[in-house]
Amino acid sequence: MNSPFAETILSGSLLLAIPVALLAGLVSFLSPCVLPLVPGYLGYVTGLSGVDLQKQKRGRMLAGIGLFVLGFSAIFVLLGGAFGQLGTLITGPQNAWITQLLGVLVIIMGVVFLGGFGWLQRDAKIHAKPPAGLWGAPLLGITFGLGWAPCIGPTYSAVQLLSLSGGSSAAKGALLAFVYSLGLGIPFLLIALAVRRGMGVMSFFRKHRLAIQRMGGGILILLGILMATGVWGAWVTGLQYWFQTDVKLPI
Repeated sequence: MNSPFAETILSGSLLLAIPVALLAGLVSFLSPCVLPLVPGYLGYVTGLSGVDLQKQKRGRMLAGIGLFVLGFSAIFVLLGGAFGQLGTLITGPQNAWITQLLGVLVIIMGVVFLGGFGWLQRDAKIHAKPPAGLWGAPLLGITFGLGWAPCIGPTYSAVQLLSLSGGSSAAKGALLAFVYSLGLGIPFLLIALAVRRGMGVMSFFRKHRLAIQRMGGGILILLGILMATGVWGAWVTGLQYWFQTDVKLPI
């Protein structure tokens, strides 16, 4: 009997969606809504001043950022699992048109990321501030995860819409949300490990923030077009057929 977990991981839809989810998380980190705030997050979750940050107290900083990342990752994964479970009610072979509709929605998310549809650009952030320092770090991460930002909402929403393509499940939605969290969280951890060098890299990306925003929006729009035109579905079917014929799953 084949392993259900292995079948899920090797399904065509997930093999295509996982790198997209990882890239979406990275684009979110580099976006104008997140990148400029990274030094503030570093100081807030560690309780250190700007001078202390430059002294590279890595242990405390890594612990604070790690707790912060765990906080928003937990929220994203829970929301992803719930969304994936709800998706089982509307997806299936008899509703193949759903992928085309989802493609249109992903295109809209791309336009929002580029600054379109001003009414969707509003923040709905939770403005309550947890205590600064390590104790407040996971709470700040949870607040970050629950808040709506124009640069995070479109990319995360697109990843969740993508989870409905090729069949939906709670596990699939949670897995893609976890991968998205990795793309968003790993850069935080890398900067915590090497603050001075990380700040220099951030300065480079800040100078090119407009290009990054255009790239992120363009990726979402391209993904939406692939879904809406059926190309994405054809790729998923091709990968599934390849694995069924050429790859033996573990027993």
